[in-house]
Amino acid sequence: MAGHVVVGEDVEPSYRGGSGPPLVLLHGASMSWRAWRPVLDELERHHEVFAPTMTGHRGGVPWVDGTPVRVEAIVDAVGAQLDEAGIATAHVAGNSLGGWVALELARRGRAETCTAFSPAGAWRRPFDLRRLIWTFRLGLVLGRPRGLRRLAAHPGARRVLLNRVMEHGERVPEQDVEGFFEDLAGCVVIDELLSGARAGDGLPAFPELPCPVRVAWSERDHILPWRDYGVPMQVALPGADFVRLPRCGHVPMWDDPELVVRSLLQVTQARVTSPETVEV
Repeated sequence: MAGHVVVGEDVEPSYRGGSGPPLVLLHGASMSWRAWRPVLDELERHHEVFAPTMTGHRGGVPWVDGTPVRVEAIVDAVGAQLDEAGIATAHVAGNSLGGWVALELARRGRAETCTAFSPAGAWRRPFDLRRLIWTFRLGLVLGRPRGLRRLAAHPGARRVLLNRVMEHGERVPEQDVEGFFEDLAGCVVIDELLSGARAGDGLPAFPELPCPVRVAWSERDHILPWRDYGVPMQVALPGADFVRLPRCGHVPMWDDPELVVRSLLQVTQARVTSPETVEV
């Protein structure tokens, strides 16, 4: 696994390693490329992995002043990062907001395959969008007190602190938990992204899929529960392969890294069924 980030340490804007067909990994809102740490080593055995921190997030490219914070602009910025990295097309995977961005990159012809882990972008009712916004705003408030972060020294407390985003927060090393909070505090676009979200601004439906697409939904996702956010995603992605990740929370890379790797490699290696992944 890649080395841990120490609080106060300068953070790299992206991660690159491994060899093989390129694979791009995109993190969720208010996080960074470091969210993918648990799966990097294994994925690098099969792919050249490029994991950028998205613009406006801690350690990433600064957001351009005057540019409205919209998902389309984030996709534009990620496309520019791929251009700078010399990546025309790649296997693309993302979690949460990163899953939405991955799907939009596929729409633009940048993806050989696309794997989205509990992607954002679809909801049944305007209330479901408002609930998602409230959840993030509450997390922003609770994640800032320094005293709360010091609880991360205790495994049981880590599980409680992270129980909205994963089932097994105790598995996350203490310094990485601190890094999560630093990422949250250092994300300069989250407030405007939430404030500007409108019910009609979700993921536009795909008339047909431009590449093989798998959507892997965490069974115990408390941020984007399947009924309210996964079911409408099925409508937006006709023909996509939908699977369930048992006993995983919204950020499954820490709950079950082996399952995340298998679910992803089944797509990039053209194997889209396995007894380890359960159909929704």
